[in-house]
Parts: sequence; C-alpha cells; structure tokens
Amino acid sequence: MEGKVQIYTLSTCGHCKATKRLLDECNVKYEFEDVDILQGEERAAILEDIKKWNPNCSFPTIIIGDRVIVGYKEHEIKEALGL
Repeated sequence: MEGKVQIYTLSTCGHCKATKRLLDECNVKYEFEDVDILQGEERAAILEDIKKWNPNCSFPTIIIGDRVIVGYKEHEIKEALGL
C-alpha cells in the first residue's frame, strides 16, 4: 500500500465505525478525525480540508494515498489498500 490512510468521521456514525473496524481488522495504521467533536477554528479548518477531497462533505471520507472513497465501501477500501 502506498501513502498514508486518513479518515474523516463522525463519532456517532455507524458507517464510520464500520470503516475503523475494517481498518483495524486488516491491521492498517490510519489517522482519523471525529469532526463532530471538534469546535471553532479547528472544525472549520478540517471541513475545508474535507471539501478539497469530497465537496459534499459526507462521512466517512477515506483518503488512501491519493485515492478518495466516500462512504463505507468495503471492496473499494480493500482494493485501495491492496488487500
């Protein structure tokens, strides 16, 4: 797998939790932001970052290297990870 894995999630989102669980089960290191927990400037800055990858700003937004996957799509995620 090339590049890092970054996911933008909501702490209450079932699809977001499923994405984290899948990455954990596949032993993939990843960074995540639970956007709904952030406030003020930090939240605004993260939302701007997400819009660059996913203009709809929906969750989860998964960035694997330079590939973007929006939503919990197990097959696409595994494919992007080379699993």
